[in-house]
Amino acid sequence: MERTINLPNSPKRIISLVPSQTELLFDLGLDAEVVGLTKFCIHPKGKIKEKTVVGGTKNFRFEQIDELKPDLIIGNKEENYQEGIEQLAEKYPVWMSDITNLESAYEMIQQVSELVGKVEEGKEMVGEIKSSFSALTNQQLIKSNRKTLYFIWKNPYMVAGKGTFIDEIMQIGRFENCTTDSRYPTLTETQIQELQPETILLSSEPFPFKDKHIAEFQQLCPNTKIQIVDGELFSWYGSRLLKTAEYLKELTANF
Repeated sequence: MERTINLPNSPKRIISLVPSQTELLFDLGLDAEVVGLTKFCIHPKGKIKEKTVVGGTKNFRFEQIDELKPDLIIGNKEENYQEGIEQLAEKYPVWMSDITNLESAYEMIQQVSELVGKVEEGKEMVGEIKSSFSALTNQQLIKSNRKTLYFIWKNPYMVAGKGTFIDEIMQIGRFENCTTDSRYPTLTETQIQELQPETILLSSEPFPFKDKHIAEFQQLCPNTKIQIVDGELFSWYGSRLLKTAEYLKELTANF
C-alpha cells in the first residue's frame, strides 16, 4: 500500500481483521495483547471468546474499534475491504499483508513477529514450517499430478485459480489445477465437465461443503474422485501451516 506505519513502542492493544493472522498472534504468545478480532476468527477456540468482535472481515464496526483504542491493526489485502482499511488507517497504525504463496506467508509471519516483539518465536515457527514441507517433498505423495478442481463456493460454482495461495498448496500436494484462470473464477456445469478433472476437492470453507454435495458433483463427473477437504489447511497462511504438510501427506494417501 506504499505506506509507513510508526510504532513507538511494542503494541499492547492489537486488533486482527484476518482469522489466520489472529491465530498466529495467539500462537506467538500474545493472548493479552489481542483485544479485538472478527466474527470469522475461530481459533484458538479456548481464547477467542474473551475478545471483542469488531465485525466481519469486510464490514468493520468502527465504534467498537474506537472503544478498544488499538495501537496496531493487522489486516490482509484480499480478505479485507479497501474503504474500511483506509478509514482505519486515518486513525491507527494498520499493517497489511498480501499472501499469494508460501514465501509471502513466511515473510508475513516474520514481519508480524518483528512488529509485536516476538522475533525469535517467529523465526522458530517459520523454520518448523519449512522443515515440514521439505520433509513432505522428499516423500512419495501420489505418483503423478492429478488434474484437479478445488471448489470454494456453490451457486455459482467458484474455484481457486492461479495466483492464489490455495493453488500453491495444491501444487505441493501434486494436485494440478485444471483452470488456467487467475484468482477465483466461476464455472458452469458444462465448463466443469469440459475440463475433465480427475479429482474434485470440495473445501469446508468459505462454503461449507458436506458429504451430501458429493453426489451432486458425481452426477456431473461420474469418473472423477471427489473428496471433502479441510479448507483451513489449504488457505490459512499463518501458524496453521504447521499442520498443513502432514495433512497433505494423509490426504494424498487416499489417491
